[in-house]
Amino acid sequence: MSLLASLIQASSQFQQAMENRRASAETREQSASKAQPSAPATPEPAGSPGDDRFTPSDSLANPSDRKTRQLPLTNYKQTVGQDVAFVRETLRHKLAEYNLHPATTVNVSRKDDGELRVDGKMSDTVRQQVEKDLNNNTAFKEAFSRLSSTEPTLRFMDNAVKLNQAYGVNNSLLDNLVSENQQFNGLHDVIHRYDTLRKTAGAQQIEAAGNGQRYAFSLNARA
Repeated sequence: MSLLASLIQASSQFQQAMENRRASAETREQSASKAQPSAPATPEPAGSPGDDRFTPSDSLANPSDRKTRQLPLTNYKQTVGQDVAFVRETLRHKLAEYNLHPATTVNVSRKDDGELRVDGKMSDTVRQQVEKDLNNNTAFKEAFSRLSSTEPTLRFMDNAVKLNQAYGVNNSLLDNLVSENQQFNGLHDVIHRYDTLRKTAGAQQIEAAGNGQRYAFSLNARA
């Protein structure tokens, strides 16, 4: 027998031996499984580690992640939304009062002296009159003042929580902003802490939060 034929025969015998060994092992496993009755499957309790595929369960999550997930952002948005609706409707009424197109862009901000400033596509005469009307409207000025604090805070928290949930990105500013005790995470509590943190945090952190510029309310603004 030639050397090549001997190698082929040896290879065939080795492969056959491996297949026989595998078949024997499978037979033993099947026999063992038949001998032992299978236990009934126990459903996983809700909230178990297998239930949340992408986010860790509360027992495994970082404490700072748990406290941020418990933030009542929906309640915050409802509260802030009331002021947003009032300011928006007031500006729409002003457009109608001065016979301006309903889609006219109007921006309201605060001057250094605390008075409101109005910018938009309108004549200077009309703009100055609208500006005067808004500054004489106490309810409007109070709502705008609240929004200048609540909207930037809510925008920052909403973006930070979304990034954390989607990509696991932690924000140290958000961690310091939220209390472990949910009783101290009311909207006004969070706004006060955020205002304090803005004064002590670095400029880079504030700009990254999207709140480095002076607050302005825009109506009919296009992205």
